[in-house]
Amino acid sequence: MQRKASLKIHYLLAGVLVAVTACGEKPENDPELQTQSAAVTAGTRLIGAQSGRCLDVAGNSQTPGTELHIYDCNGQVNQRFLFTPEGELRAFDGARCIQPETASSGARAVSVACDGTANQQWVRNTNGAVVHTASARCLDVSGQATANSSSVILWTCNGQTNQRWSFPADTQAPTVPTGLALSNVTCNSATLSWSPSTDNQGVAFYDVYHDGQLMKSVSGAVVSTGLTVVPGATWGLYVNARDAAGNVSQGSATLSITPPQCQVDTQAPSIPTGVAATANGTSVTVTWSASTDNVGVSAYDVFRGGVKIGTVSGSPPGTTFIDSGLSANTAYSYAVLARDAQANASAQSTAVTVTTGQACANAVCSVTQVATDTDIPWGLVNLPDGSVLYGRRDAQDIVRLDPATGQKTSVGTVPNVQSTDGEGGLMGLALSPTFSTDRWLYVMHTSPTDNRIVRLRYENNALNTASLQVLLQGIGRNKFHNGGRLRFGPDGKLYASTGDAQNGAYAQDLNNLAGKVLRLNTDGTVPSDNPFGNYVWSYGHRNPQGLAFDSQGRLWEQEFGNSVMDETNLIQKGGNYGWPNCEGTVSQGGSGCATAGYIAPKQTYSTADGSCSGIAVVRDVLYVACARGTRLYREVISGSSLTNVQQFFVGTYGRLRTVEPTLDGNLWMTTTNQGDKDSIPNNSNEKIFRVVLGQ
Repeated sequence: MQRKASLKIHYLLAGVLVAVTACGEKPENDPELQTQSAAVTAGTRLIGAQSGRCLDVAGNSQTPGTELHIYDCNGQVNQRFLFTPEGELRAFDGARCIQPETASSGARAVSVACDGTANQQWVRNTNGAVVHTASARCLDVSGQATANSSSVILWTCNGQTNQRWSFPADTQAPTVPTGLALSNVTCNSATLSWSPSTDNQGVAFYDVYHDGQLMKSVSGAVVSTGLTVVPGATWGLYVNARDAAGNVSQGSATLSITPPQCQVDTQAPSIPTGVAATANGTSVTVTWSASTDNVGVSAYDVFRGGVKIGTVSGSPPGTTFIDSGLSANTAYSYAVLARDAQANASAQSTAVTVTTGQACANAVCSVTQVATDTDIPWGLVNLPDGSVLYGRRDAQDIVRLDPATGQKTSVGTVPNVQSTDGEGGLMGLALSPTFSTDRWLYVMHTSPTDNRIVRLRYENNALNTASLQVLLQGIGRNKFHNGGRLRFGPDGKLYASTGDAQNGAYAQDLNNLAGKVLRLNTDGTVPSDNPFGNYVWSYGHRNPQGLAFDSQGRLWEQEFGNSVMDETNLIQKGGNYGWPNCEGTVSQGGSGCATAGYIAPKQTYSTADGSCSGIAVVRDVLYVACARGTRLYREVISGSSLTNVQQFFVGTYGRLRTVEPTLDGNLWMTTTNQGDKDSIPNNSNEKIFRVVLGQ
């Protein structure tokens, strides 16, 4: 997607509103936005610090001009107040606004009909003062009185306790947006609208996403916005609601959009010329000259022996393809065709033939398809007998695979797993370090309310669901950004990667388990040497889905960025990796990536070449499986750096989800090509490969 102007998205971090720049098309004051009054519902109490009594509209009366005073807290509607995104202080579940009776100092605060004028604007300061914007005066209990029915007036701000009001912490997220609809769809634009959410203190923002990628953020008063889209590209649009305290709703239902092409194109690209193939051991590099087209070439398909084996895409697409893991001393023929964005395809080029070398002299020696599955293989572990267990994310069961025969057997369904109409479900798996005696299988999954880590015993080739123990719950969940990888370290502790649940503020909150790498004992308790006295091992992560340890016992982590870059991190105890202020090495808000204490990634990837999920370390080489990038990166760990970066299988097998070491020092690799964003079980056509590595 072509990146346009950026916009500012606001997150409440530690009580300070900071801006995060994200990929978007128009700023929040876009004149095309259609607005309505902010959705407001029941508010909460404002309690006087000096008196301990509640701000109260006298007599529970909605008559215009009724004064405010303090009174014993009773929870009635005349004691429920909220600050709207427009800066109003409202009472009676949003039905009335508060303003001074006159412009003079000492004027009574009164309840009136809302009119949207500056006289009804207020600011709540961090010291508890409620300040009238137009006059710069504070809500004040007259004469520092503490008795019931003491009048509330406007007075020069002085910081005294009769001007301080506690506003109970807001931990309630808005309701899920509903009623998504599209209109004005053209080849490169569309209008998305939705029904307003509600919130106990008012919706401050709506965040608009496609397929887990933030597109823009708009005011909570907005229920319709213009979007820039890509001709012919199918996106899943959805909306989250966010309040001023940073609480984020679950994602709305997904609405699919496939904009038409901007012009009808029936002309195919020219046939690729200059096709050549060169063997290096058991790998072949195919090259060709670029084709031409009246609109533009969007991809090349590569054929081996007349069978399509891969696609090279991009803007413009590259003209090189590497075919790895072939048989030694074998002749292979290759041809290439060109395609445009409207599926017009040239004929195949003239085929060229090449013979591979005598033995494997490459980093990757062979690739063997071991099994297929109709669901998405996500977590995968080796059993001591040489078989593997893998989880099916959307179907929510676990399968035992015998690699020697390809035979698959479902060993049971994990209880209480619920998908998210996105990327939640049955995710990471890990075997206990003492599995041979205790038989514990550790699982990370999405439940109806959260993400959680459980363990249950794998006995007699079946899951013993009666043995299930919930070790850690309360990890934030959402449609996307659930993290989900599990990995035992050489210290015997369990490490887990958690996504930010589509709330960037969570990633910097050390009291929140989302947007973190967590560390726990095998029984689910907090290790005594964790840096913050809780489960948090590192923080400032967006959506990490890869964890792996090297020979020195160091933890590497793979993390999805939003729209700029993905990153590979070397995790430090207590380290802060910068999200949402820093995405990879690109500043996105606050003081950005230059913030003191932020730890820079060891490797970054453009999102077009990345969207990488699982990682594995074999002989101190890091392997990174990428979805959107449709490739496997090989990166040599040298000191604390990643060097000699190579790319394999670019377009050969499509989107890659998981890589895991085999027991004999090679790789398992799984695909995630279909149905990986919709939580529908058994609507995929995925493959599990065994990759033999060179030395």
